[in-house]
Amino acid sequence: MDDKRRHDLPQAGVSAGGYWNPYLAGLLLGATLLASLLILGAGLGASAAPARFGAWLERAVAPEHTCSSEYFGPWCADGQNPLTYYLVLMFAGTFLGGLFSTILARRFRVATERGRAFSTGSRLWLALIGGCLVGFASRLASGCTSGQALTGGALLLNGSLAFMVCVFVGGYAAAWFVRRQWHD
Repeated sequence: MDDKRRHDLPQAGVSAGGYWNPYLAGLLLGATLLASLLILGAGLGASAAPARFGAWLERAVAPEHTCSSEYFGPWCADGQNPLTYYLVLMFAGTFLGGLFSTILARRFRVATERGRAFSTGSRLWLALIGGCLVGFASRLASGCTSGQALTGGALLLNGSLAFMVCVFVGGYAAAWFVRRQWHD
């Protein structure tokens, strides 16, 4: 059997297209969240890692300013390294695990997904602006959508469930403003 046909055969839990069964993936994500709650006493989240990486970078350039900052200061008190926080390690593990998975599934490629009516540069600018807005909002709210939706939703917190409804409504409303980039 040639390599192309061998690659097309489904593996356990993986569809013929190389994607995981969503029910199996959801079950494993739930088990990961449960393990995090039982072992660490805290849920999942992603926004703390980039913020702590920013504190680490700023500390390398201006240590006195960083440590006296009201926001970053507690993270570098008593000579602590901001990168030793458990969510930083979880973020790194998530990134490396996703990279490893995409390489194993032979789906790794560098590309910019966009509609034909939109340039690559415009798409990248929109992604940068959107990422900055989401990053700022998640730090302002002291958490990100993954922490709010996964952890809060799993604990059936009313605020988390209302938040997720607002995220979907806001996403559909905001899509109107960028709809032309996908108008193929």
